[in-house]
Amino acid sequence: MSVLTSEAVVLRTWPVHEADLIVSFFTRDYGKVRGVAKSALKSRKRFGGALEPMTVARSWFAERPRQELVRLDQLEILRSPLSIPVDHARMTVLSFFAEVLDEALPDHDPQETVFRLLLAVLEQTTVEQPWMPLTYFSLWMTRLMGLLPDIAHCTACGRALVAGEARFDTLGDGLFCTRHGGVNANDLSADSWQLAQRMLRAPASAFAAEPWTRRRAQDLRRFTLQSLERHLERKLRSAEALARLGG
Repeated sequence: MSVLTSEAVVLRTWPVHEADLIVSFFTRDYGKVRGVAKSALKSRKRFGGALEPMTVARSWFAERPRQELVRLDQLEILRSPLSIPVDHARMTVLSFFAEVLDEALPDHDPQETVFRLLLAVLEQTTVEQPWMPLTYFSLWMTRLMGLLPDIAHCTACGRALVAGEARFDTLGDGLFCTRHGGVNANDLSADSWQLAQRMLRAPASAFAAEPWTRRRAQDLRRFTLQSLERHLERKLRSAEALARLGG
């Protein structure tokens, strides 16, 4: 039984037995992996504070024959979410990243593009700036999961959309013109529509200097969230918490 190593991001942990933890972690080389961290609640030497969700770490783990869970041996912190100031909004955004990835990613399927996206938004998620990386992550995850048709054209008729006329429907993916948006459709503001097109062409760091209030791109986040939840077939608890914060 060989020990594997990879850069990883911790998504979630839950207790099993007296001192063991099951850990869901997203690795750069092996995709999402679930493993047992033996005596994790007692051993500070092997894990320390590395089991906090959204911790970027070097992981060592071993696949066990005929067992779904790997044996997680060690995590070495590369970047901790607790290394910079924390408030409720920032922690809720980080929880959203973790919940979406844990629910959406298949096990043992490397997703290099998603991994790079996650590292990029983690770098930008600060107390002063939680809403931009949240918007960027939601939009790009919707794209990478195949849930985002060409947003420059109406999904129904193919007509080119113009700013201020794009609509999104709770029952369908993509954007629609004013003619084909259903009775349940909502307007996507001109700023959000133009912003989404820019975000699909530029890295997250390109938007770091722009002013971001809670309300900016709120409708864009609502559009991407409904696509994600429709695909996952469940409501995201972290999204409900973000809604209570006005995000």
